[in-house]
Amino acid sequence: MNESPVRVEDGVARLVAGSCADCSNVGFPFRARCPACGSSEVGEILLPERGTLWTWTTQGFEPKPPYVPNGEFVSFAVGYVEFPGFLRVEGRLTEGDPGRLRIGMPMRVVPLDHAGIASYAFAPEPGETT
Repeated sequence: MNESPVRVEDGVARLVAGSCADCSNVGFPFRARCPACGSSEVGEILLPERGTLWTWTTQGFEPKPPYVPNGEFVSFAVGYVEFPGFLRVEGRLTEGDPGRLRIGMPMRVVPLDHAGIASYAFAPEPGETT
């Protein structure tokens, strides 16, 4: 099992989830045991590369110590992206301007490197921001 929550193959980023053989639950991130039934019969699946923005919000104020970032704080957006037939996943959005985000807009998974740790974010499809 790959430890990264995102896998990039042929330039396409997809999230690594788990599917339980016993109860059919799909969970993200991948876990060795099913969070719904406790089974260890969990197999790796890749979620679709695209989903739909289900809801979102912005983080417009600097966190309190000890969570103050190094350097100048820049507001950002987080949201839930729905992968129909699977689940909704929370993550950072690459677009932070509220005027350019809308519920229901198509989003794609993008790889993100945060201090050497592989992660992911969601980006609006090109041409989809308002």
